[in-house]
This record gives sequence, structure tokens and C-alpha cells, in this order.
Amino acid sequence: MGGSSNTTTSGGKDKDKGGKDSPAAFMEGDRVLAYHGPLLYEAKVQKTENREDEWRYFVHYLGWNKNWDEWVASDRLLKLSEDNVRKQQELQKNQTVDKTIKSGRSAQHNPKGSNEPKADKEDTKVLVKGKKRKNQLGAEEKERRSSESPLMSQFPLTLKKQLVDDWEFVTQLGKLVKLPRSPSVDDILKKYLEHRVKKDNKISDSYAEITRGLRCYFDKALPAMLLYKKEQKQYKDEIKGDFSPSTIYGAEHLLRLFVKLPELLASVNMEEDALNKLQQKLLDILKFLQRNQGSFFLSAYDSDSKGADGVKNK
Repeated sequence: MGGSSNTTTSGGKDKDKGGKDSPAAFMEGDRVLAYHGPLLYEAKVQKTENREDEWRYFVHYLGWNKNWDEWVASDRLLKLSEDNVRKQQELQKNQTVDKTIKSGRSAQHNPKGSNEPKADKEDTKVLVKGKKRKNQLGAEEKERRSSESPLMSQFPLTLKKQLVDDWEFVTQLGKLVKLPRSPSVDDILKKYLEHRVKKDNKISDSYAEITRGLRCYFDKALPAMLLYKKEQKQYKDEIKGDFSPSTIYGAEHLLRLFVKLPELLASVNMEEDALNKLQQKLLDILKFLQRNQGSFFLSAYDSDSKGADGVKNK
């Protein structure tokens, strides 16, 4: 997600400036659109408070990790309406166009073949080994790298909606993804490599390394950061012996990894140019998921799956 500032205000700002006796523009539980940097994201108001005669709202960005939760003023929020959703889509479209133009200009000033082989080797090593920077980046630099990641600025809207549905199924409705999934993460990454071979008419070592690295990241990250609390028991029941999570879980959980990647990659030992090239390749995998969204993702979760307490959901 982008930086926290924005210059566009919503209609609720003046209403929230009227003192403690004035009603809040938004209530707890309201679904809204919230500015985060230049883009709008769907969010839910979890708390409200009146501080120094101005209302503030604690929001959770739907489909995003709770680490992104924050207090915002009313000028960061818009009502969830058809007009504002169109505005959200227009902002996303403009951001994508702007990034494409900048990328094209950059390519014109960098002669082909100058540092590309080196960059390919560097970016693949990062995902395979997950190497940390020797000189740790400062918190502000990590946040900048993460927020400016192409994975965040160009994250497909339909996949954002998929993340929101995923969050609602598990956390609000108590439903779980029925396991094992088909296609599994392993199957999807193999299909992506086949797609690249057909497109490039050759086997690309760099893409093969990246998919291996993604599989490794997924297997390590799933139990640590990709599961909701209600999914923990299911994981313990399903992953036994020598089975890897990437052979059991599918696109739903792989998509959650892509949300985490900008934060994880912000600390790796890579030059920024090489890091951007890596993220463009990861974005290509993300777009492959989008093109196959209908066949890779479930439209409904299993209501008979055992939840975190071991009792079947009704």
C-alpha cells in the first residue's frame, strides 16, 4: 500500500469539525473507502474517537494484514458508493498508466544487455535463499520500498476483491478452504512455467528460479504469517509427515503471500534496480493468477470444515 498522505478530501470533513457534540461522519462497523497514498482501498471502521473537537477513525483495510490498521481523519475516508468505487478504479487505472510511462522512459536510457544478466542472477538468489541485507535498512527506507513496490501499486483489482472475500469467508463466516486444493500452489507454479515456455519459446532459468523461490517462501511463510487463527487447527491436521504446504494449499493462500512479499523483499540484499526487476517478474505471476482466477480460486468455502476449536461449523 502507498504512503499515508493524500490531498483529496471527502464530504465528511466539515461535519467532523463541529466539536464534540457533532455526530461522527462514520460509525463503527461502516464499510468505507480509505485513501492510502494516491489510491483508495476498501476498509472497515473499527473504532471512533473525538480528539480535540475532531473525529478520528481506526480502520482495517479489508484483505490486508492488520499491521496496516491505523487511525485516520475523515479527509482520508469516502462512503462506499458506486460513484466512489468508480473513482477508486479510475485512480488505480491512472496509477498503472503512470508507472508504465515511467518504465518506458527508464528503458530508453538503459542500453539493452548492460546489467540484465547480473540482475537476473541477483533477483533469483533472493527468493531461493531469502538473504537479508548485511547493513539493515532503516525503518523509513523499508517502508518506502514496500509502499512503492509495483506489487502494491499494480495489484489487480479483481484479486483485491478476492482477498476481501477470502477474509470474510474465514473470519466473518467461519468457513475454511477445503483441503487438499486442486490445483495446488505447486501445480499453479508449474502451469505458470509452462505458460512462460510457450510465450518465450524457451525455458527461462530466471523464471524457474523465481518459482522455486516462491514455493520455498510459501512453505516457510504459511504457518508463520499466512493463516488466520481459525485455520491453525486445519493446518495441523493436514500437514503431516513429509507433505509440503505448497502441495496441499492453493491459490487462496498463495495470493496472501503476494500481499506480504513487498514487506519481505524490502529487507533483502539487492540493489533497487534489480529489486524492481524481480518485482516486475513477480507481478507477471500475479497477473497470471488474475487471468486464471475462475479456475484457480474457489467461489465458496467449505461450511463443514472444522474450525479452530475443532467443532464443525454449522
